[in-house]
Amino acid sequence: METVVTNLQGVPINHYILFCSIIFAIGVIGVLIRRNVIVIMMSVELMLNSVNLLLAAFSAYKGDASGQVFVFFVMALAAAEVAVGLAIIVMVYRNTRSVDINALSRLKW
Repeated sequence: METVVTNLQGVPINHYILFCSIIFAIGVIGVLIRRNVIVIMMSVELMLNSVNLLLAAFSAYKGDASGQVFVFFVMALAAAEVAVGLAIIVMVYRNTRSVDINALSRLKW
């Protein structure tokens, strides 16, 4: 018989791990398959959010706030990534009139 340890309002930590793994896998598939830069950035954000959720769940499970502090730093990094990424997308769109990854090869010297 399997013992399930619950500490997060009755939800087992295994469910958080499975849920975050599925979300992370969807993000990886989105990065690998799609060619639109905006969709790729959203997939990266999805992966970051799944890691943040898992860090917060482990932090609450262990009763230690260090995981939640690390989540704050990851969110700050994600905000900087979005700002720089959107600036790059705007410049690529101005030059190529497309946000397709394959259009970036035309920007070579």
